Amino acid sequence: LAAKDIITDLPGTFRAWQKGTVVRSWLLDLLVKALEEDPGLDNIGDYVEDSGEGRWTVEEAIANAIPAPAITAALFARFESREDSSPAMKMVSALRHQFGGHATRPAK
Repeated sequence: LAAKDIITDLPGTFRAWQKGTVVRSWLLDLLVKALEEDPGLDNIGDYVEDSGEGRWTVEEAIANAIPAPAITAALFARFESREDSSPAMKMVSALRHQFGGHATRPAK
């Protein structure tokens, strides 16, 4: 959204979604909170920390032959965040910080 020149207030756009659309969720509320604290997410890096729960869950799923594609994809996305700069990963890092107090890294 930030790349579109018609969006001038990114935090305001997400705030409007909280009340004016069917896109309502706790994660959206947390994203709005993160954007209110740092509107451009300029102070947060795009490296998403791996606190261990996802890795443990995937390891147990593999050990028990239980498919867990969503959490596996989420874990791999964290690993992918360590490869290059990504605005999406900044949001993931901000969300994990908001909902679980997970560590973040400062922007480079």
